[in-house]
Amino acid sequence: MSSILYLNKNADRRLKKGHLWIYSNEVDTARSPLKTLQPGEVVCVQSAGGHYLGQAMMNPQALICGRVFSHTPDELPDQAFFVKRLQAALALRERCFAEPFYRLVFGDADFLPGVVIDRFGEYCVVQLATAGMDLAKDALLASLDDVIKPKGIVLRNNHGGRDIEDLPDEVEVLGQVPDLIGLAENGTRFEFAATTGQKTGWFYDHRPNRAMVQNLAKGARVLDMFSYIGGWGIQAAQAGAAEVLCVDSSQPALDSLVNNAALNGVSDRVGATRGKAIDVMKALVADGETFDMVILDPPAFIRKRKDQKAGEAAYRHINELAVKLLGENGILVSASCSMPLTDEMLTNIVHGAMHKQERDGQLLHMGGQGMDHPVHPAIPETRYIKAQFFRVL
Repeated sequence: MSSILYLNKNADRRLKKGHLWIYSNEVDTARSPLKTLQPGEVVCVQSAGGHYLGQAMMNPQALICGRVFSHTPDELPDQAFFVKRLQAALALRERCFAEPFYRLVFGDADFLPGVVIDRFGEYCVVQLATAGMDLAKDALLASLDDVIKPKGIVLRNNHGGRDIEDLPDEVEVLGQVPDLIGLAENGTRFEFAATTGQKTGWFYDHRPNRAMVQNLAKGARVLDMFSYIGGWGIQAAQAGAAEVLCVDSSQPALDSLVNNAALNGVSDRVGATRGKAIDVMKALVADGETFDMVILDPPAFIRKRKDQKAGEAAYRHINELAVKLLGENGILVSASCSMPLTDEMLTNIVHGAMHKQERDGQLLHMGGQGMDHPVHPAIPETRYIKAQFFRVL
């Protein structure tokens, strides 16, 4: 039987509403000394009055010291548990997508805190971010084999989330995985290196927003900033854009982008420039270049609350430059993966950028993350993607 973790009085309010996180200052350490718990240990969480709240995986060294993974008393993260969770996650994705290219597991939103699994046909890329899930790795991987039987799995456990839980970085290949893994999205093909790319190698979260870009790209001259391996720009070219300039600071990413342009037969309309976004955009402005569409999908400028002021300034700067680069009636796609930056904040930033250039604009569409990135209603942190489409007059 699991140890009991008692919370302080009134510290159970979020959990009662469905949230899954337990902060260290919410624990009654007199009754439940955190120092007696091992990283990854499973506990039975109870309120100060003894009301059962769920089963949680613990890491006493972390600020978020516990993550609820089940509301069934005495349930453990064994193979049967993971099979049940993976089958539920798979059922959603198969209902939403005709092909097996999607985020199969999205952490808390799929009731598997600390687990991300991206599926690329016969291959999966797995990321584990908590001590509990790291300890349960064998059971999780065996369950993944039971449910979808992948030919190969890449464990990409070399990300910042593991630093928070004091877990070692590691990349491991299980089974047979080719040097390049393929996927299809919105009628466009891509290949990437699963062991060396960013995060899992691909970003499924903006799929519906990239589809919206395809609707608007025909005949357009497009600038794709922070392009990575071409998710936005190549899909725009495949949909009929006349010319696409992709900009990224990573040469390996641009090398993949060039390969992906060739895969889709659009090499003649897709160019790649390496450089820092601000420097390239300033140079384009200085050269008098204009575009019919500018796409901004930067990395998270605001990772923590302390980054808010500097992050908002960075978003303002790139959006002001983007407005300068847009021709009359141009389309600005301004995206953000910073959870602390709200939709309203992003709208105000873009509106301010247009106003500064004495240009009017219209907000055409506000996009979010795809259905393979479901939002947990009680956990606002699971809703992080924003993509706003403006017409700049």
